Amino acid sequence: MFKIIKADKRHFADFGWLRTYWLFSFAHYYDPDNIRFGPLRVFNDDLVAPNTGFPTHSHKNMEIITIVEEGQMTHRDSIGNESIIGVCDVQRMSAGSGISHSEFNLIDMNTNFYQIWIEPNEFDIEPSYEQKTYMPKKWKNKLLPIASGWQSDDVVPLHANATIYRSMLETGESITLDFDKPRRIFLYVTTGYLDIGEYTLSTKDQARADIDEPLVITSNFDSSFILIELPSDRGFGYSEKTLLGKYND
Repeated sequence: MFKIIKADKRHFADFGWLRTYWLFSFAHYYDPDNIRFGPLRVFNDDLVAPNTGFPTHSHKNMEIITIVEEGQMTHRDSIGNESIIGVCDVQRMSAGSGISHSEFNLIDMNTNFYQIWIEPNEFDIEPSYEQKTYMPKKWKNKLLPIASGWQSDDVVPLHANATIYRSMLETGESITLDFDKPRRIFLYVTTGYLDIGEYTLSTKDQARADIDEPLVITSNFDSSFILIELPSDRGFGYSEKTLLGKYND
């Protein structure tokens, strides 16, 4: 069963320098029915005005992923990293036992980026940082992993049981999701229109679901999206043997 959340149902906040859509409860926005999706805790769609940004602040025990869609952000942190995160860049900061950082848009145009927070599967680890660039041709008509808890030299590593993908499908193209065990997916349409199952998603719509059989995603217009694969909650709780009193068998 899919949960479809349309673009106009996202929480919007306007701070002047920052115009943002929060897809999950965040800061002063609280919805007890929209706290998380498995270990996915935050997905913010931010637009930062020129020569403004986030002053130094702290994080702990969170995998924080930044994907820049337009413009660039300048990052500085307490473990000595200074970098520019540009279009098509993916940055991962493992907050671990504690880290402070700042993010500023120091150019003369708005910067649009997505910030994703995923709860780690290891706590109080040493804070760390990594960044890679993925050109759009690499995710054209395919699902490209860009950050993952599964080790690979081609992706930004995560300390989490999760994989983040990017994709751009040309009109009429399809891809099929087919995992070897039930998985939970979160899909955010960045541009265009997608058919997923019996639903049609438009720009900035999102879909959340647990899937245990192949799922086809089709583009009926040139479309881009971010997909996050997470552990499924299906089967959580007592086993059937325990419920039937056969735990001693």
